Amino acid sequence: MVSKIIIGLLLIAFAVATSAGNFNEDFEITWGDGRAQILNDGQLLTLSLDKSSGSGFQSKNEYLFGKIDMQLKLVPGNSAGTVTAYYLSSLGDAHDEIDFEFLGNLSGDPYILHTNLFTQGKGNREQQFYLWFDPTKDFHTYSILWNPLSIIFSVDGTPIREFKNLESKGIPFPKNQAMRIYSSLWDADNWATRGGLVKTDWSQAPFTASYRNFNAEACVWTSSSGSSCSSNDSNSWLKQSLDATGEARIQWVQKNYMIYNYCTDTKRFPQGLPPECSQA
Repeated sequence: MVSKIIIGLLLIAFAVATSAGNFNEDFEITWGDGRAQILNDGQLLTLSLDKSSGSGFQSKNEYLFGKIDMQLKLVPGNSAGTVTAYYLSSLGDAHDEIDFEFLGNLSGDPYILHTNLFTQGKGNREQQFYLWFDPTKDFHTYSILWNPLSIIFSVDGTPIREFKNLESKGIPFPKNQAMRIYSSLWDADNWATRGGLVKTDWSQAPFTASYRNFNAEACVWTSSSGSSCSSNDSNSWLKQSLDATGEARIQWVQKNYMIYNYCTDTKRFPQGLPPECSQA
């Protein structure tokens, strides 16, 4: 099945590339009027938010499938009302998107890791987690594996969520739209912390999140190239799926740290849960 999907992708021009972490080479700052900075000869990137504006960046490349890692250190202290978003997305109303969003907190409360996934413009697939460490004290690795089989979200190598390719069951799967990597730090105090009850304390500004050690093994979209990704040994991630250990780790995370799962929210979906929920 995987080989058939990859052969089908030969109609699209893209090339395999491995990128290891120079922000000057791989990313561009897109907004923030100086609040985003690339430092240390491209080894560190920081985003800042104050009452006037947040900031953001995006990858120079677009990708169609990839194994993408980024280390983040989140806004410390009272970060209530802030959101640090790190995600893949295509463009347009019928876009695909794979989201990590980190919802700020009052000092001493846990950060919430909010995940979502859009296919052909349709989202509403939120799962939320507490983390088993303080994500503001040090850098931690947040990873997205996106291949023809599945999408796997991981934290420090521990998988926390999987969205399988269930196209055979009539469920759309992101496989045709190239996506860029985006990140932003912005004010969302109308919903981010306790549903908007806790507002941003601007006396704590500027709020700053830091990034390092970007790494991508990915199919880079290049419309002029005649090459493509293939399922050879160097691209083993294209065929990677969760083994029994990975499945057990997801179950451990979801049992101990998951605080919201759209697949159990019958009040939100009174006409029936989304079809992928019955296939999990």
